[in-house]
Amino acid sequence: MLGRLAIVATVVAVGLTPSGASAAPRDVSSTRSYLLANYALLRAVRANESAVERNVMALDRTLASECPNVGMGAPQNEEAQHMSYEVAGALWSTLYHTDASMIHAFIRTVGSLRWSDPKLTRIAQRYVKSLRELVVLPLPDLCGDVRAWSADGFKAVPASTLRFDRHTEAVEGKSIPTHLLAPYEQSSDKAIAAHVAHLEVQLEDAETMVGFNDWDTLLQTLALNQ
Repeated sequence: MLGRLAIVATVVAVGLTPSGASAAPRDVSSTRSYLLANYALLRAVRANESAVERNVMALDRTLASECPNVGMGAPQNEEAQHMSYEVAGALWSTLYHTDASMIHAFIRTVGSLRWSDPKLTRIAQRYVKSLRELVVLPLPDLCGDVRAWSADGFKAVPASTLRFDRHTEAVEGKSIPTHLLAPYEQSSDKAIAAHVAHLEVQLEDAETMVGFNDWDTLLQTLALNQ
């Protein structure tokens, strides 16, 4: 998930930022709430990976039944990249819909958090906004769009593909980098932050491998190039 998550390792200069002991109470409280919510989300997402994979395989079976090899003869060019990106978007739609309930729980907690540093608040709110958009990301009509592209002699992908791709690309929110939260962490938060960082790396690694394989499987079912 949350393949958009990124771990940022940055050294914070001593004495230039507040420590957890001297930070404003709201900053300490918001940081702890964020870490706990993020930890709960990442654990739940990790535990739900098998359900995500089942739904991806169900999507593949649907495509294999309704439009197998519909893209046979498709070129490997810029238009093909638009179509393959739509296939990736279908995977994101499946993933985020499967994890929707746990994502909504995260949104309910983090949506109301505020820090004295407006940068932190903006990042958190942008992340919440992106998650809200991703959990309602529609599943594109891959069969219909590839058929339309094929009927056009593979000259130009349909407008629906371009709209979907533009909408998906515009979702840019990311989780708060760990180094920005560190100044507001209390000693009891350090272990949670470490667990969060570890889970984020695990999920990124899993998504890189499993996500690519799933994407390749759907492309093969549709007879599309990467």
